[in-house]
Amino acid sequence: MADTTTKKEALVLDNEIYVDHGHHHHHPKENFIQKYIFSQDHKMIAKQFLITGIFWAIIGGLLSTLFRMQLGWPEDNFAILETLLGRWAPDGKILPSFYYSMVTMHGTIMVFFVLTAGLSGTFSNLLIPLQIGARDMASPFMNMLSYWFFFIAGVVMMFSFFVETGPASAGWTMYPPQSALPQASPGSGFGTDLWLLSMVFFIVSVLLGGLNYITTVLNMRTKGMTLMRMPLTIWTFFFTAIIALLSFPVLLSASLLLLFDRNLGTSFYLSDIYIAGEALANSGGSPILFQHLFWFLGHPEVYIVILPAMGIVSQVLATNARKPVFGYGAMVYSILAIAILSFIVWAHHMFVSGLNPFAGGVFVIFTLLIAVPSAIKVFNWITTLWKGNIRFTPAMLYSIGFVSLFISGGLTGIYLGNSALDIQLHDTYFVVAHFHIVMGMAAFFGMFAGVYHWFPKLFDGKMMNNTLGTIHFWITMIGSYLVFWPMHYMGMSGVPRRYYEFSNFEFAKGYEDLNTFISTVAVIVFIAQFFFIVNFIYSAIAGTKMATKNPWESNSLEWTSSIEGIHGNWEGDIPEVYRWPYDYSKDGYDYIPQTVPEGKEDQYLLKKQPEAYALANERNV
Repeated sequence: MADTTTKKEALVLDNEIYVDHGHHHHHPKENFIQKYIFSQDHKMIAKQFLITGIFWAIIGGLLSTLFRMQLGWPEDNFAILETLLGRWAPDGKILPSFYYSMVTMHGTIMVFFVLTAGLSGTFSNLLIPLQIGARDMASPFMNMLSYWFFFIAGVVMMFSFFVETGPASAGWTMYPPQSALPQASPGSGFGTDLWLLSMVFFIVSVLLGGLNYITTVLNMRTKGMTLMRMPLTIWTFFFTAIIALLSFPVLLSASLLLLFDRNLGTSFYLSDIYIAGEALANSGGSPILFQHLFWFLGHPEVYIVILPAMGIVSQVLATNARKPVFGYGAMVYSILAIAILSFIVWAHHMFVSGLNPFAGGVFVIFTLLIAVPSAIKVFNWITTLWKGNIRFTPAMLYSIGFVSLFISGGLTGIYLGNSALDIQLHDTYFVVAHFHIVMGMAAFFGMFAGVYHWFPKLFDGKMMNNTLGTIHFWITMIGSYLVFWPMHYMGMSGVPRRYYEFSNFEFAKGYEDLNTFISTVAVIVFIAQFFFIVNFIYSAIAGTKMATKNPWESNSLEWTSSIEGIHGNWEGDIPEVYRWPYDYSKDGYDYIPQTVPEGKEDQYLLKKQPEAYALANERNV
């Protein structure tokens, strides 16, 4: 290494050609509060979102387990219910009014606090700076505020469990007039005001985060990181943030108008209401207006939840199949198509609301059209797996599970997207089955895949236990299908969702045993999640440390950063990028990181992959 060229090449071999726009970052030593509570480090904020999301997932999962006990054994009393719920479950039997509150809170917590904040908040924060080669988010302070608005929203929502009238009970969709009239039901009292206030804080959190993610992706990419060299994770986080920025303000306005109707005597959603034979003074409003406003957010929300999971899965599949992502360009443009179409399908939730049949037909067409980019993604995932040298890590298992759930749950959506069929299936267990498989469980599987895969980046190089991860996967996978697949048959028979019990309906009595079976499996699946909790906590404290910076032999930039999660990500300068992130099994090389220049693969391989280098030489000879 006498001349400068060989020295430069030696740096290339170690992935250490870096650019940092002429300066290094030195962060002053932080105290406990600055480091762990009011942190402005994107990795710590990601951890805060994840741990808060796990807390809410336990609460949301517990609620579903408790009301599944009511559905599975409607005649029985359970002492544990009275212990946990107190006056809401006298003698171990849930009150009908509180049952609906539990259903409402379960939906709200899972959709917003776990799958929106927990999934997007965690991985957008963790991966955007690391994968595009940035020190941190564009505005670390705004990023911190985003988490703390989410935390306040959670505190307000939790407080609603302890008010005298109980938490909100108008369904997670919060339809008026039930949600607009405090006298409609116990849960329509102060608990609903708190629900709406919590949503206001939550939406502020989403908007602060979304602005940050978009700005960071557009402005802070390292040298050489063109848009078409970004990992698919970044593309999905980017479009998710755009969708959130355009749709959540509509829910904010809907929530504020509902608060006005409840407390200021306005009539945005109320008209010709009679209670106990007495006409209320409200006139001129329409509850259908709320439905339009809610679902204008509600359907894009499905993609706000599922797109980050799609990005995570795409990344994990390519890394562990040791193959390039099939059809990278098609994947990017399908994300764009999903983002656009997500805004023009909302009224398929309203086919039974008296919607004009012509308008219904238009929404049917767009709904069926959005299946096309989703199908492109499925085809590309399967083709990425095809003939791959697959490593069955827990993250990979969850990613393959995601593809399975997305296909099976997505296909049932085609039935519901057809207005003629939806009129029969609406508000039955068929709908519950559909969205729990495709949006609930599939999104959870994407989240689990992300946690298992990027855990070392969250906790200073520590790894999760693979055996516990595998056990957790198989119980959750089999359990998910056993819980939700039978619900399709119940729905096709007309069994309605959200009912406290079905003993009054002769046709539904045939499903009592099936309901018991579903509830039994649901309890088992909930208990199985503690394999993950134990694994997570133990690994974070005393997990095995990865031996190298790059345990999965991945190409993307995050695996070139410091093993210890330092503020600023890279000890030296920021790496420069020369290629896309999916050069796996190329030209005889197992993997070629983004930091290796074109034409320098041999030198890199000699240093990092000597065995593969020898094989490549043999082939060339």
